[in-house]
Amino acid sequence: MENLQNMEFIGQLSIGIFLSIVFLQSGLDKVFDWKGNLSWLRGHFKDSLLSNLVTPMLAVVTIMEVATGAFAICGSFCLLFCNDGGCIYIGILLSLASLLMLLFGQRMAKDYDGARTLVIYFGVSLIGLLFF
Repeated sequence: MENLQNMEFIGQLSIGIFLSIVFLQSGLDKVFDWKGNLSWLRGHFKDSLLSNLVTPMLAVVTIMEVATGAFAICGSFCLLFCNDGGCIYIGILLSLASLLMLLFGQRMAKDYDGARTLVIYFGVSLIGLLFF
């Protein structure tokens, strides 16, 4: 229980849980509603240079989001039970890469509001780096 009074531990665990929620929900939504996401994204990118790359982009982003969430949730359990946050750190790095991909896509689709929203998640991930 002394870990629960350690600010670094609380920061690491909070980031791990946060990234687990964000990326597992988003990635699993893409897995279980592939057709719906693909249809929406085709419309979203129809007037951009990426219009012919929607399917492979969705596959890559889905894999990255699920991997990010998996590392974050496994890392949260490892931190709680083994005092090892290494997997959360990997999750943070994957989240930064995922968010940069998503940001690139939003900017290419000229969805500036969507891009702006991603900055919040990017900031949380950057703050997470400070705890490691």
